[in-house]
Amino acid sequence: MAIGTPEWLDLVQEEILAPELPICDPHHHLWDHPQSRYLLDELLADTGSGHNVVSTVFVECASMYRADGPEAMRPVGETEFVNGIAAMSASGQYGGTRACLGIVGFADLTLGTAVGDVLDAHMTVSARFKGIRHAAGWDASADVRNSHTHPFEHLLLDGKFREGFAELGRRGLSFDAWLYHTQIDEFTDLARAFPDTTIVFDHFGGPLGIGPYEGKRAEIFPVWAKSISELARCPNVVAKLGGLVMPINGFGFHKRERPATSDEIVAATGDYYRHVLDCFGPARCMFESNFPVDKQSVSYAVLWNAFKKLASGFSATEKADVFHDTAARAYRLD
Repeated sequence: MAIGTPEWLDLVQEEILAPELPICDPHHHLWDHPQSRYLLDELLADTGSGHNVVSTVFVECASMYRADGPEAMRPVGETEFVNGIAAMSASGQYGGTRACLGIVGFADLTLGTAVGDVLDAHMTVSARFKGIRHAAGWDASADVRNSHTHPFEHLLLDGKFREGFAELGRRGLSFDAWLYHTQIDEFTDLARAFPDTTIVFDHFGGPLGIGPYEGKRAEIFPVWAKSISELARCPNVVAKLGGLVMPINGFGFHKRERPATSDEIVAATGDYYRHVLDCFGPARCMFESNFPVDKQSVSYAVLWNAFKKLASGFSATEKADVFHDTAARAYRLD
């Protein structure tokens, strides 16, 4: 039985916890690859699996770029594509969930000030466009795959990149940051340099558990935790809590005969969640699915059960923040 298929995921069934709690899922992708399809039907099958997902935010994944025209403008095709999906959802014909209420696209910030034209094109295409993600994940090891945007070492410190980054603030757009744990301090430097720009810190800063980092979680965690504590001092940064059971994180759920249970997710990853929540506070944190990527390890219904267990001691206001309101504020969702 293939990992990540509905049949494999159905091997673990759990009663849905707090099914009435409103959720904004602030991080998922959409694509149509030869061996992997995740479009509106697949998304709604997941969001409709028991939890009360009222809205979602799409995050770039190099999907449906324009086939021609200026290279820098081709990523605008992704926003055009997702805006069409969002319009389908907004019709109400597919139920109450408002899929892709916010759109995070891609623009190459190393273009410097010239990236402003690309940002304007995204904004013209859709009022749902809220910002960009320019993935920066880079590692010297050949065992660690660098980000799909082909970043170079020290991208976040690069002068041309920061020149382009300044164009976001001029337009009231946010920035999603995807990087590895070895780069968090460079990211903190970037956040301090642009205190008026909302920055969303994705997937815990990518704590690696493969290649040269395999089996070293005990020594990596305290270094990561110290960097997180320092990053949290930047009030313009909010944290996405999820994306921690990808193969690169080294927990190995994708290698098992059965997907993870919510208790297993909490036991394996809970220290990361608790530390970020302690440092940032619920008002600056949001749970995320990172689907369909995390589908290699756990089902959508079980993953959100894990989140609800992690937040079980929170007040009603704190739960509202981490499950919906922080995302709505950060992405300016209507």
